[in-house]
Amino acid sequence: MKRTPVLAASLLALLAATAPAAHADDSYGQGLDHCAAVAETTALSCHFDLPPGTYDVTVTLGGDTAGATAISGETRRALLAETATGAGERIRRSFTVDVRDPEGEPTGATGSPGLDLLLDGSAPRVAALLVTPAPTATRLFLIGDSTVCDQPGDPYTGWGQRLPVHLKRGVAVANHADGGESTVTFLANPALFDRVEAAVRPGDPVLIQLAHNDKQTDAATYRANLTTLVERVRARGGEPVLVTPIVRRWFNADGTLNNGTALLVNGLGVDHPAEIRALAATLATPLIDLTALTRARVEQLGPEPSKALYLTAEKRDNTHTSVRGATEYAALVAAELKARGLLPQRAFR
Repeated sequence: MKRTPVLAASLLALLAATAPAAHADDSYGQGLDHCAAVAETTALSCHFDLPPGTYDVTVTLGGDTAGATAISGETRRALLAETATGAGERIRRSFTVDVRDPEGEPTGATGSPGLDLLLDGSAPRVAALLVTPAPTATRLFLIGDSTVCDQPGDPYTGWGQRLPVHLKRGVAVANHADGGESTVTFLANPALFDRVEAAVRPGDPVLIQLAHNDKQTDAATYRANLTTLVERVRARGGEPVLVTPIVRRWFNADGTLNNGTALLVNGLGVDHPAEIRALAATLATPLIDLTALTRARVEQLGPEPSKALYLTAEKRDNTHTSVRGATEYAALVAAELKARGLLPQRAFR
């Protein structure tokens, strides 16, 4: 059922009545005066005209009536999971967001400059909003392909798009994954790895998941390319983390994914997950075995229920994930980051 503009207007009136006056301590300003109602919904769209960088966003959620508020931003990034508030309750939540140009895929559309936020959810209630620079925030860099990237159009969703909701203020996800890229092209295009390399600071983790598009990359070249990525990140003081690729939803008759299509064995017989595991051991690099984790989840669900994790029904696509699939896979990555101490425990929600 569509929400009406009257509801959105009412919400704005409520916000105006409950929010403190906005401040303009910085050139781009702060506060709910940067927000406008989204037609036919109760959501608010907020824009802050600010330069690329990392920024802390602090929101006070709640209102006179019960609510449930979620926040996304930039190119469909999930920044704050839907949070319930009781009638008359006020709670504060904070997160850090990476603002860059282009805002989504590095070789994709530029998007809009500055920071864009969407205050949504089943019953959004926001009493205050503050945006401040956070130049020393840790950035969690993502290098990957279309299964990881900030996908511009629904229903496609990369797991990197859903990762920020697991992190508190102080860590921003810098998703530089780009659709269609392999280890070869990610190194060759200056808009891709060169840009990540220049931005990495000491202590920044860099997750590397490249395999789906290395369809004709031989084993020696694949290992050499991953080694180059790891070594160049380390030279900048960053912390490289190798990530095996998410599985394709491609079942055998016995209900398992034990086949080359599902487990990313390429046209030359190169077993990508096996190569990554071996290389992580050789280079003493942390490993997130996302192939094993996603295989276990897909096999657990089985052929029919697992369709909901991918775009099987919508696009006849068993490689790219739906919002649900990306959400579940991002949670697996976050759990591994936490369990392995790749970010401080205080960084997680």
